[in-house]
Amino acid sequence: MMHNIFFWFLMLVINFSCILFAYRKFGKIGLYIWVPISTILANVQVVILVNLFGLEATLGNILYAGGFLITDILSENYGKKAANTAVKIGFFSLIATTLIMQCAIHFKPLDVPEGLAIFESVKSIFSLLPRLAIASLIAYLISQFHDVWLYHKIREFFPEKKFIWLRNNGSTMLSQLIDNVVFTTIAFYGVYPIDVMFNIFLSTYIIKFIVAICDTPFVYIADKMFRDKKIPEDI
Repeated sequence: MMHNIFFWFLMLVINFSCILFAYRKFGKIGLYIWVPISTILANVQVVILVNLFGLEATLGNILYAGGFLITDILSENYGKKAANTAVKIGFFSLIATTLIMQCAIHFKPLDVPEGLAIFESVKSIFSLLPRLAIASLIAYLISQFHDVWLYHKIREFFPEKKFIWLRNNGSTMLSQLIDNVVFTTIAFYGVYPIDVMFNIFLSTYIIKFIVAICDTPFVYIADKMFRDKKIPEDI
């Protein structure tokens, strides 16, 4: 189990560090660039089942949570409109990837062993049932817009920089709870018994909760880079 935890934390650090690098190198556009990267990779990784912290979970939670980190950075430094733009970019990337790959997996591959094996591997990743795809899209849209809205609502009451941690954690943790409820209900209601659904919901949320706590220092680092004028203007 420690093996998985080590690589889980390593992927977490790499993901959040890439977000900061993109922000430092390209400014706000760098964050927009990372949104489709994280959303697409998260939906690829979600098919991988692993054991983390004694819980059965899917990968993808770290990359998916990166979207909340990005919108929080945008909300803090550029405002609500910029954060909502990131949500729309992520939603568009999910729809485009789903539609294009659904077409791709219906091609007839060359009848050679290597080609068939690769095709079946790709097909197993992207042949999501429509119900799962719809659940993912709806959960993403609702939770991400809610995250932006709640971040700014908390900011109205606690506007000081010392309360960035409260805005970041409060908005992300509640929004991820909503994401979990929406996705689990749409994807699995009537498919699994209620107790199984609850176990899926609980294990996923615990992992996302840990990620939300871990991303807080990165919001502060991004804010400091912005205030120190180390972020380039839009290119």
